[in-house]
Amino acid sequence: MNTPKSPNRGLGRGLSALMSDVNTPSADTKEAPKTTGRTLPVDQIYPNPDQPRRTFDDQAMSDLTASIAEKGIIQPLIVRKKDSKNGAYEIVAGERRWRAAQRAKLHEVPVIIREFTDVEVLEVAIIENIQRADLNAIDEAAGYKQLMEKFGRTQEEMGKALSKSRSHIANSVRLLTLPGSVQGLVQEGKLSAGHARTLVGHPDADSLAAQIVKNGLSVRDSEKLTKATKAPTKRTSRAKTVSKDADTVQIEKDLSAHLGMRVSINHAEGKENGQVTLSYRDLEQLDDLLRLLSGG
Repeated sequence: MNTPKSPNRGLGRGLSALMSDVNTPSADTKEAPKTTGRTLPVDQIYPNPDQPRRTFDDQAMSDLTASIAEKGIIQPLIVRKKDSKNGAYEIVAGERRWRAAQRAKLHEVPVIIREFTDVEVLEVAIIENIQRADLNAIDEAAGYKQLMEKFGRTQEEMGKALSKSRSHIANSVRLLTLPGSVQGLVQEGKLSAGHARTLVGHPDADSLAAQIVKNGLSVRDSEKLTKATKAPTKRTSRAKTVSKDADTVQIEKDLSAHLGMRVSINHAEGKENGQVTLSYRDLEQLDDLLRLLSGG
């Protein structure tokens, strides 16, 4: 079930408006969200289950832990009250600091308590993470996909709010159509987003990714490799090559970006009917597709 959108509040406000600690009215609301600052025990704070960041670099976390152990937490975490648990708070921004504080054996952390809707919590988490240079391309794409599927955001809306082009959003989400093993290489930093994009839609993406990593190929060389190993074009019973027009290819790309999975459209030659094929990478993605198709 879609979460109702809050009137006059949302992605368009941007990170600075959502996270501002200055208690002044914003351009599109009469009052700024209520804010209070204090410290909280670390065991009363819980991570956001919809946090788009799924991987945390061990070396970066070790460096942050050492810094916090020496100087403490300079920038407070932003949290909101967790309705499902009395006395508990959910992290809106600052999960890395919270994790590092536990490693540094801190018992309390400074926080700013804010009132946020579910939509705003996810938007802040995504925007904060995207503005970090170390966010990997797969987690970034997953964040975009969450906004589109869970809260009905369009690529245009996200592009405007995040100062990203629509094509950047679309190309990012297409990475989620790659096999899980290839996505893992991107998350581990062994494969760049540029390399991964050359593999989107390729039937042998797994083995090609391994070759690219093993041989240290550049993006340009990776493009040459994927083109040279493309599966032969399908042929009709009369041995005529079946080619797709530019409009069909673009529709496939748009649907792939929206659904987060590989889409293939095949027209029956000389007719108006045809087939649309959706390829899912695991049962979880299949469940997502079924919910989307059923309007859930």
